[in-house]
Amino acid sequence: MTYQPPAGARDLLPLDVAQKYWIENRLEQVFQRWGYHRIITSTVERMDTLMAGGAIDQEAVIELQPVAGKRLGLRPELTASIARTAVTRLARVTYPQRLYYNANVFRQATQGSHGGQQEFYQAGVELLGAGATVADAEIVLLLLDCLHSLALDSWCLILGDAQLTQALLTPFAPDQRQAVRQALAALDRVALDGIGLSPDLHRHALHLLDLRGHPEDVLQALGQLALEAEAETAVERLKSLIALVRDVINPGGEGQRLAPGSQRPAPALTLDLSLIQPFDYYTGLVFEVVTGPEQGCQVLGQGGRYDHLLGVFQGQGQGFPGIGFVLNIEALHQALLPTGYLPQDTPPSDWLVVPTAPQAAAAAFTYAQTLRASASLVRAEVHLADGESPATTRVLARQRRISRIAWIGPDGLPEIEALN
Repeated sequence: MTYQPPAGARDLLPLDVAQKYWIENRLEQVFQRWGYHRIITSTVERMDTLMAGGAIDQEAVIELQPVAGKRLGLRPELTASIARTAVTRLARVTYPQRLYYNANVFRQATQGSHGGQQEFYQAGVELLGAGATVADAEIVLLLLDCLHSLALDSWCLILGDAQLTQALLTPFAPDQRQAVRQALAALDRVALDGIGLSPDLHRHALHLLDLRGHPEDVLQALGQLALEAEAETAVERLKSLIALVRDVINPGGEGQRLAPGSQRPAPALTLDLSLIQPFDYYTGLVFEVVTGPEQGCQVLGQGGRYDHLLGVFQGQGQGFPGIGFVLNIEALHQALLPTGYLPQDTPPSDWLVVPTAPQAAAAAFTYAQTLRASASLVRAEVHLADGESPATTRVLARQRRISRIAWIGPDGLPEIEALN
């Protein structure tokens, strides 16, 4: 019988891990430079936490056997767990709190992607306690900095607003609203025709279908609609955010680069008011970043503002501002593979320490430890073969790209050999 990992899971071999670490390490450096601190939350949570007050579909959660009558599950994302932690464990800290994570999440295959995958690796941030436009801009600019740190060029940033989209759907009957929303998100005119809308509502739906594209064009189209005060406020907030982000990424106007000395152009911005995130706790800005058409328009990351989520865990239901994003490590890995930036091999050891006789084994381990302590990272491995010829040992060392051998004799003294 051949044993395989369970459906929806996979093993990461050393080269996979090295490439994954290359991505995570660069993201972590960016997070830390922006003043974010790592948080680690429990992989297992109570189901009421994971469902975030109904914002997360129970079908997305992999539920475990109950323990002491408590329903438990594996986290399908990190934001709800971090919101719970902020309410219960960070009540007395100063705000805003800047937090980041590198972690795995689990989702039922019917809700996941990649052919039934159930375990995913993610890196992301949460900015808690800041609700102004500058906080939205910080998160968007941090996302852009992360992508540029990975030397990714061909991608597009898509912005939306959950509050504004909800306001634009208000004219539709409650039993039609979700169907219209899904048709808009899928750019499906045929589905809109099949909902049974009145002629006026059908024309309104088709107009909403066109509210995606260059931000200035979409904002101009919104200006022709009769919007309620709350929707007008959301539009002004979007205008301010887009202007602020553009001032940073394109300080000199059209044709300027992201930053002085950068060889990468400013990213393409798209405003899409049908943008829908997989979890229903977003209250304002939403966004996602996707690869270019040549890479299949794959979603690399997504996020948004959730100003009511922490209130779910407070008991009083009070709002508390929060915004964040998540990057999909597997999607980033696939996007980076053709670039050649990822490590192509696992790092070789620097030294092979070879005891030339059985009584030299202790001295070999001692000498290897001395080498490891001599610098910040020296890889030294003790040769474990018994009775092997020096020629065979040299062949093995070259095959494994080891550059130096320390032959340890019975007297414990090393003889150093550098391999060509």
